[in-house]
Amino acid sequence: MAVYLSEYIYPEAVSLLKEHAEVVNHFDDPEKIEAIILRNIPVTAEVMDRCPNLKIIAKHGVGVNTIDLEAAKQRGIIVTNTPTANSNSVAELIVALTLDAARHVTRAYEKTRAGEFPSIAPAAMTGMELTGKTLGLIGTGNIARMAAKILHNGFGMKVVGYDPFVSREKMAEMGYEKYETVQELVEVSDVVNVSVPLTPATRDLISGEVFDHFKKGAVLINAARGGIVNEEDLYNALKAGKIRAAACDAFVTEPPTAVTSKLFELDNFIGTPHIGACAEEALERMGEESVKEVLRVLKGEEPLHRVA
Repeated sequence: MAVYLSEYIYPEAVSLLKEHAEVVNHFDDPEKIEAIILRNIPVTAEVMDRCPNLKIIAKHGVGVNTIDLEAAKQRGIIVTNTPTANSNSVAELIVALTLDAARHVTRAYEKTRAGEFPSIAPAAMTGMELTGKTLGLIGTGNIARMAAKILHNGFGMKVVGYDPFVSREKMAEMGYEKYETVQELVEVSDVVNVSVPLTPATRDLISGEVFDHFKKGAVLINAARGGIVNEEDLYNALKAGKIRAAACDAFVTEPPTAVTSKLFELDNFIGTPHIGACAEEALERMGEESVKEVLRVLKGEEPLHRVA
């Protein structure tokens, strides 16, 4: 019995896995592979067919967009994820990016280091207070709600939401005012946070004329998935001053570079290499949960967090 693991997961989780299975990072003996644990690698129908005894594909994290779910269903392969293991980590990064974008922290550091300011408190670094402003959530899942809780409790931000899968009544129970369209939501929001999975319905959800509806001084945060925010349209909106600033932890091409994304040319943009879940505590939880899901399935038990 072998488990394919080619990416870093928490060492203690690897040790637990090795107590029960052989861990491999190659496909030299694909017929031995009964489980795959992944963080970012694609798991296609072709990969599944190379492993005729594959029983489970365990995502170390939440998003399963790199897994061919339909192919897995057709082949009777279980797919799992760790839906809440990284929520704290991603929510805290959203808050960090929001503060950075609103107060130009990274930009101020870079220019200070380069000796570009002749005096303190330069006018070019004038930012925006969050206190009393409106936070607009595109997607009101667990991560979004955790970030909203921090920003509401810490800064007194009013929270509004767009989520076609959540009723107005349910959103009111959360303490949010519901908006029926993205355009309506961004018109009233000072900070817009994107926390939805990448699907055909959400691809380019923030693009084109949507940017014409943003408040001119708004901040946009995307720590979800690349492709939800159209990067070309975001670049044009930032360059034209349609929004104050944006921060992204997810890109279409990852890891992002100045070559793959011209957003990095802009002073009012912050980009990070998909580090939302990259906190020691989150990595420990994701590693342990993904390994335990594999061990459950290989023992013939039902997993706790089945996606397909």
